[in-house]
Amino acid sequence: PLASWAVDLEQRLTFVNTWIEQGHPAVYWISGFFFPQAFLTGTLQNYARKNQIAIDSVQYGFKVLDKTEDEIAEKPETGCYIRGLFLEGARWDKSSGELTESRPKELFVTFPLMWFTPEENREKPTEGIYDCPVYKTLVRAGTLSTTGHSTNFVLWVEIPSSLSQRHWIKRAVALFCAL
Repeated sequence: PLASWAVDLEQRLTFVNTWIEQGHPAVYWISGFFFPQAFLTGTLQNYARKNQIAIDSVQYGFKVLDKTEDEIAEKPETGCYIRGLFLEGARWDKSSGELTESRPKELFVTFPLMWFTPEENREKPTEGIYDCPVYKTLVRAGTLSTTGHSTNFVLWVEIPSSLSQRHWIKRAVALFCAL
């Protein structure tokens, strides 16, 4: 475990150094943040300030992208592109653009890039999505920190699906920042 920790630390340092030296990246490595909730809240705050609206009226919309990180040269006008998530209990079907069953003996898959788009007074879809929990680690539990946030749960993301919430809940489908 120490060797993998050292590799992870080196990747985090490279990510942050590149950000410092070259400016904001086009795609953010969410797994590289110690506290991703702060980054995501900051992105919402920037949007609210730019548009002079109350942050309480802003929520994320989500779009799974069919591009790779190498195909994205610039950051989006609003929100952020995210990489570094891993999916357990299902896989992403690029051709249909939705969640589908895992392949045999496939425990985790790398999830495609996502675009987190801040929207004012957003109405959450009632169908056609799976509310997928995002955790920092495979341990699906955490404690409440002094900030009132879980030490492990990050947020819920909406992933397109033609199957019911219940279907994916029974399979314990979740996204993780680190394996």
